[in-house]
Amino acid sequence: MTAENMEIVFRLVVALLAGAAIGFERSYQGRPAGIRTHALVCTASSLLMLVTAYETRWMHVSSDLVRLDPTRMAQGIMTGIGFLGAGVIFREGLSVRGLTTAASVWMTAAIGILAGIGFYFPLIVGVVITLGVLSLFRFLEERMPSLAYFHFDLKLARATALQEDELRRLVESHGFSIANLSYRLDTEGGARRHSMVIRSPRKASARRLAETLERTESVLEFRISPTGD
Repeated sequence: MTAENMEIVFRLVVALLAGAAIGFERSYQGRPAGIRTHALVCTASSLLMLVTAYETRWMHVSSDLVRLDPTRMAQGIMTGIGFLGAGVIFREGLSVRGLTTAASVWMTAAIGILAGIGFYFPLIVGVVITLGVLSLFRFLEERMPSLAYFHFDLKLARATALQEDELRRLVESHGFSIANLSYRLDTEGGARRHSMVIRSPRKASARRLAETLERTESVLEFRISPTGD
């Protein structure tokens, strides 16, 4: 194997390992796009960039007559990756999930491009930054003061249902404020349903609210689910 072929293999292996490292973090967090997705995206980007990095291997026309622009290939790759990233974004109720994974897929494509052209120093820096953002920033986010948003769905027995002002006082007594409130009457089941978005500066408030609802006789069913990525 020639030195040039060894360099091609090395670039592809670097892209594979870089994508797998980022994908491992996503898999660990239980995201849909994991090791295989990120590894393939990074390797594919590297392969496509090798087309322009080694144009003399397959272009048999004089370079004075035909000139290739590597940046055009990079632009095409990043445009195509946008569709792949959109595939991991999905909506659940009023919340949108998968944005961070989509961003990591897009970043992985950029790292693959760097591997394809043999620009290793920014590639290494890019992998370190990406892993730092996905891991370290998560650690910081969990400890930063922020408002926790939850979707709150409640089913009440119609005969003994809480009135709206009582329900509001119950929710607010646990440290929540109500962003919006909707109403629904289930005539067949003899129940009243409420849906709302609630927020609190303390995530533990949801657990305390759930414990109170479990002890409330008029509550037939409830669900408190966090929003966010």
